[in-house]
Amino acid sequence: MERLQKILAQAGVASRRKCEEMILAGKVQLNGETVTELGTKADPAVDVITVNGKAIGIEKKLYLVFNKPKGVITSASDPKGRKIVTDYLKGVNERVFPVGRLDYDTEGLLLLTNDGDFAYLLTHPKHHVPKTYLATVKGVPHGTELDKLKKGVMLEDGMTAPAEVDYYDVDPDGKESTIRITIHEGRNRQVRRMFESINHPVQRLKRISFGDLHLGNMKRGLYRHLTPAEVEDLKRSAKKEKKHGKGQ
Repeated sequence: MERLQKILAQAGVASRRKCEEMILAGKVQLNGETVTELGTKADPAVDVITVNGKAIGIEKKLYLVFNKPKGVITSASDPKGRKIVTDYLKGVNERVFPVGRLDYDTEGLLLLTNDGDFAYLLTHPKHHVPKTYLATVKGVPHGTELDKLKKGVMLEDGMTAPAEVDYYDVDPDGKESTIRITIHEGRNRQVRRMFESINHPVQRLKRISFGDLHLGNMKRGLYRHLTPAEVEDLKRSAKKEKKHGKGQ
């Protein structure tokens, strides 16, 4: 017997948090009865579980890494008709959803899965999974300015946790520079806002790693399946960061 929201997440309905919201909203039925209590348990091998009247199926777990191009929406749909990440997943018949987000103008490593538990593990704030970016910014920040990012800066939604920051490349004319930055949080547009706070706005942003997984030389717009070892490494990374907390 498992909690209903866990069964739904494992079936690829949505992330566990979204599944909890669906239960509370009365959208889930167990053996024909609407369920609204999060503690409800079921056995997917015996019980009939439906969402809005449609029976769920236990899907094969998929774990993908995708090099998201700039100008693509991290979503399963877009009312404005813009490109979405799933437009690039040719040959993937199962429904998958992004693990976290990259904003419209950000490119790089994005994970997609139909495993809600996996997504929850990697995105929950208490796990502090490190994510590394290459941020090309206007001008060249002085070491003292980068020190502010290393210690944490105050944004409109509170103080950021300490970041790992170093120079990656500096334009000889000083008009721009590329900074490698690793953060352990997942706030909206966080890296961009951090650099804005030290008056060096981001001009290009690319995520190059998520936990121990690196983008490598994968071309923009392409994806591949994670190996079982890579999936386990990511899970271990999240559990390790939860245990140690990186002092945050």
